[in-house]
Amino acid sequence: MAAIYLGLALLAPDRVPESLKFVAVALLQISPFLLFSIAVAAYAQASGSEKLIQRVFSGRPAATIAAAALFGSLSPFCSCGVIPIVAGLLAAGVPLAPVMAFWISSPLMDPEMFILSAAALGLPFTLAKTLAAFGIGLIGGFATLAAVRLGWFENPLSAGVAKCCGSACSSDKEAGDGVLWRFWEDAPRRRKFNNSLGENGWFLGKWLTLAFAIESLMVAYIPASMVADWLGGDAWWTIPAAVAAGIPAYMNGFAAIPLMAGLIDMGMAEGAALSFMVAGGVTSIPAAMAVFALVRGQVFAWYLMISLTGSLAAGILYQFTITG
Repeated sequence: MAAIYLGLALLAPDRVPESLKFVAVALLQISPFLLFSIAVAAYAQASGSEKLIQRVFSGRPAATIAAAALFGSLSPFCSCGVIPIVAGLLAAGVPLAPVMAFWISSPLMDPEMFILSAAALGLPFTLAKTLAAFGIGLIGGFATLAAVRLGWFENPLSAGVAKCCGSACSSDKEAGDGVLWRFWEDAPRRRKFNNSLGENGWFLGKWLTLAFAIESLMVAYIPASMVADWLGGDAWWTIPAAVAAGIPAYMNGFAAIPLMAGLIDMGMAEGAALSFMVAGGVTSIPAAMAVFALVRGQVFAWYLMISLTGSLAAGILYQFTITG
């Protein structure tokens, strides 16, 4: 953060207050989700209920993955807003497969985005994006389930997050092994709650702040006209290019709606527009940074592979469907 703002102060001092304002607004908007998720995770650890959550998600993997993908497709979380929720789920011991299904599908669609997309891009495109969110979530969940059964991803959380969780859980014996819903009545459990709340909140908060600072620079220096130059037209390579461009150029789901509507009017293939929105929604640089901080390298690479492959497949399938 210091390097970013020192560089801005030297090269573009007028951007410093604009960037700080952007970061402050973004943190304010995401703060309810951040506070809620870390509080839920801390409560689950302090009360001992994370063991119950783990047992619920450990039964009937197919059903839990399908439910997670469906809930993710309908939940109102952006690509960065879903990170603290995922952190809370993993910290509570939820298996990686249903978490991955929710993780991938959640940023791609929500009720408000559905309405705005239908108005600007049409109902068929919006339904295709909704089905893509659910389908990629399912694929990610079941692929992860197969990988876990092969012995992969035994410890998905990164060392920093695992350390936070480990220190918060280090007093398990002191706090007791049973479930105590009113944990505040027990002093060791209160300490456990406070430790978890502070450590996980600090870890996620600092990474999200850095991600939003970088996003503010992207908004300032990657104009929509540049994206139009890259992705306009209906050549065969526009769908792969849209997937690649979605990573650095994507801002957020709502800002992408009018941009894609304009590009489609200019002749951009609808499949390319779908790939851009799906790839950008899941793997944009700010979101990817937060994911990288949260999980180990192999899980991060797996997340990127599923997201980008699914984005490419969704765009090609949709383009083939509408063109026959």
